[in-house]
Amino acid sequence: MRFLHTADWHIGKKLHGYDLLKNQEAALKEILAIAQKEQVDAIVVAGDLYDRSVPAVEAVELLNRCFYEMNLESNIPLLAISGNHDSGPRLATGSPWFSQNQFHLHTTMAQALVPVELSDVQFFLLPYFEPIEARLYFDEELTTIRAAVARVLEEMQQAFDPAKKQVLVTHFFVAGSSRTDSETTLAVGGLDSVPKDLFAPFDYVALGHLHSKNALKEEKVRYSGSLLKYSLSEMNDVKGVWLVDTEKSESIFQPLPVMQEIRSLEACFAELTDPKFYQALNRSDFWHFTLTDRAVIPNMMNQLRNIYPYILGVERVSGQASLPTTRPTRSQQKSPEKLAQTFFTEITGDALTTKQKSWLEKGLIAANEIEKRAVLCNQEN
Repeated sequence: MRFLHTADWHIGKKLHGYDLLKNQEAALKEILAIAQKEQVDAIVVAGDLYDRSVPAVEAVELLNRCFYEMNLESNIPLLAISGNHDSGPRLATGSPWFSQNQFHLHTTMAQALVPVELSDVQFFLLPYFEPIEARLYFDEELTTIRAAVARVLEEMQQAFDPAKKQVLVTHFFVAGSSRTDSETTLAVGGLDSVPKDLFAPFDYVALGHLHSKNALKEEKVRYSGSLLKYSLSEMNDVKGVWLVDTEKSESIFQPLPVMQEIRSLEACFAELTDPKFYQALNRSDFWHFTLTDRAVIPNMMNQLRNIYPYILGVERVSGQASLPTTRPTRSQQKSPEKLAQTFFTEITGDALTTKQKSWLEKGLIAANEIEKRAVLCNQEN
């Protein structure tokens, strides 16, 4: 059979405060168009359907509409799992009758151990889980992700049909993979990683979690990458989907068109605000600028936003050079209020307004109260 592998849609995610729903909708429509053109037998989504466990209403509406068009209107089987950004229990609402229309949405470990069989393939849909879930399910001492996943995969193999091929759909960080800035680190110290050798019994492993298709370069173990570019570090990454042919044991990457690119540019402020310069740029894209200017520029961000409506940020080439080279003595150190005001001015080129100063003062007072309570609790203990 032939299926389409995608993941990390993160419906509802914002990029530096900018809404991405229209971009996400366009990308999802393109995925459906590819699935129809290539006549795939199923669409596989390897987790992180939403960007947060309690998504906004608009995000829920978009995902529901997308699933309706793919599964009910186009009659394409859907196989999906929950990722670390999703709420499994919330996502599972309605799943008992979804499966009646060949929409298999698995959010629990128990579901993962029972394969979904389509044509000559057994799909094992393993959602993201914490070690404690495996420990409780198997009643065994499983304290790390790698130990828990190894135990689950061992159990799955008891259901293997030798006459069929086996595909695993899951959502973890595989050892040896590379991250981008938009991904959530699940743990520290390497305890979150899963050795790729564990996947050897499967004919293909459709991974989610890491946002680049190049995060891991293995023939049978692949990340699809995210739906869109979700950080500056993904600027040069090509987004798309994998078309997997189980009979030929091959996978082909199909790029997705980009509605809004992320671009970076180094220039001086005079260039960026010169009509002859900026009219040659696509100002509907997302922009990150590195300024070569050393002088403070009053009202800098507002001037740039008037020209570039989707500006992600500004940094200076000589920013570090303007900082003091020696650590100030205690008498020279500034109060938290002064430090915050100085930082704001250096970054934006503007001074805090009266209202912003009021917000800062209230925030610092609240932070001090929390710190005092913490100290008192420690003393009492």
